[in-house]
Amino acid sequence: MSKRNSQTAKTAARERLRIEREREAKRAKTKRQVIVACSIVGVLAIAGGIGYAVVQANKPTHWEAVKDEKVVTPANTTGTDGTTVVIGKASAKKTLKIYEDPRCPVCAQFEQTVGPTVKKDIDDGKFKMQFVGATFIDNKDNGEGSKNALSALGAALNVSDKAFLDYKAALYSAKYHPDETTDKFKDDSYLVKVADTVPELKGNKKFQDAVEKGTYDAWAMVMSKTFDDNKEGVQGTPGFVMDGKQLNGGNPLMTVDDFNKVVGEALKK
Repeated sequence: MSKRNSQTAKTAARERLRIEREREAKRAKTKRQVIVACSIVGVLAIAGGIGYAVVQANKPTHWEAVKDEKVVTPANTTGTDGTTVVIGKASAKKTLKIYEDPRCPVCAQFEQTVGPTVKKDIDDGKFKMQFVGATFIDNKDNGEGSKNALSALGAALNVSDKAFLDYKAALYSAKYHPDETTDKFKDDSYLVKVADTVPELKGNKKFQDAVEKGTYDAWAMVMSKTFDDNKEGVQGTPGFVMDGKQLNGGNPLMTVDDFNKVVGEALKK
């Protein structure tokens, strides 16, 4: 091989090497750009996710939001926002206030044992009953059942006093009242299922729509506030008040005999 040909070959080899290095550098640069771009996208995605999570965390729950909604008052109520629920004969001279939380297991026991006596006394005109609904049990487990059931009771009250009393008895019955740790009343379908055992509510589309649409959700919240702000000093359920005073020292009346004795004495005063 001549010296000239040898030199030409070396020059060509160097040129190929230069071109290959440039290609490699270009590929490395592109790779770095892809990595940086992916990193930026990842950071933005994380930031966006955190931002979304923060927004969701600060977003009011449905039950917090309804506090600001217009209250739809059920029929058969009086007072501010329909929070006065009095059932009984106008001729009855005294009114027995009963404070109850739909999820309360002690309220369920009271209703199952003494409830029929209360209903009979109301029918007989011994006293009128004023119902005050509470929802404090939901606060223990971030539940919704007390509030949702109270709203459904508002829907029943809108049908009639009798539908309300019968539905309340059904919700507290041994068959349908759930354990306190089970938030079954949060499900509209379960509340409708229980309502189907009450003649006036069975297949009642208007009642069912009110439950499913939450027509009386805001009412349930203001009703619950009447328990929270009560001036009789009632702190638990079931609670009993007549003439502005707690009966039985604030303790539940869990037997028919106890109920008849304590309420009977209050009626005489």
